[in-house]
Amino acid sequence: MKTLDKTIKRRLNIFIISWILIPVTLLCGCSKLDQLKVKAGLKNSDFEYMKQQGKVKQIIIQNTRDQGFKFVVTDQSTIKNLYDILSSAKKVSKKSSLDPDYVFEIDEGNNKVHKFSYIAGLDKKDLGNLYSKGQVYIVSNRIDNDMINNFWNTRMPPSDFKSVYYGSIMDTLNKCFSEKDKTKKIGINLKDDIDAQRFILSTEQEEFKSDLTSKFKNANIGNNDEDNYDVWVTIKTEGYKSTLYKMTVTLFDRQNQSEKVYYVQDTYSSGGWNKSISESKPNGF
Repeated sequence: MKTLDKTIKRRLNIFIISWILIPVTLLCGCSKLDQLKVKAGLKNSDFEYMKQQGKVKQIIIQNTRDQGFKFVVTDQSTIKNLYDILSSAKKVSKKSSLDPDYVFEIDEGNNKVHKFSYIAGLDKKDLGNLYSKGQVYIVSNRIDNDMINNFWNTRMPPSDFKSVYYGSIMDTLNKCFSEKDKTKKIGINLKDDIDAQRFILSTEQEEFKSDLTSKFKNANIGNNDEDNYDVWVTIKTEGYKSTLYKMTVTLFDRQNQSEKVYYVQDTYSSGGWNKSISESKPNGF
């Protein structure tokens, strides 16, 4: 409730200030207006080096989970768009505890590079999702919608990745574990799923973790700590396109030293996804 009240109060303040700024805009120049926006908390002045046309030659956006998934931005209109987003970011004192999804390197020239870690999506606790040493900001998801998603489209991500990927894992676990087995310590290994790493986002992974523990109270996403679990579940993407996703889910029972593999295939047809989970490898898998 406090967070909601805080959000409503901030939006009301922005609304009031915006109405104040309308006549001011007509009476003074852009620089004066920018100063007023900074004072009102609607703008920060930390990214002004990006404002000068052509000064920033390129911006490198590197995926933290897949080193081969990197974008190099040189288009000046895109750089200006990023400046507009970053300069309107809210400065805060604390950053989110989630792992960053991307690293931004803004090349100002003369061997001066500004490096920021970025978490896609907004933190529910109003913590910063863009940060470097001594600088933390809350950046709107325009940066995802206007920039990163466009680059995703060039790499042909599977449609509805979030629901298809995590939903397939959850459905397989429900199929594998009876009610009495759901109390076992289950570790989910996502880090070795190389082909899915570029599409995994920390905020979505956190949602999956919450859903996972609500149904399997001793389950968690593992982190090279296989020995801490009774069952170690390894996910591997076997292939995908926009209307098809294939994965294997391998369960290793440490107590019995036994292994079982499930083949999962999601196919989009007639406006929805159809899922098959099998212990035998389907034809063409």
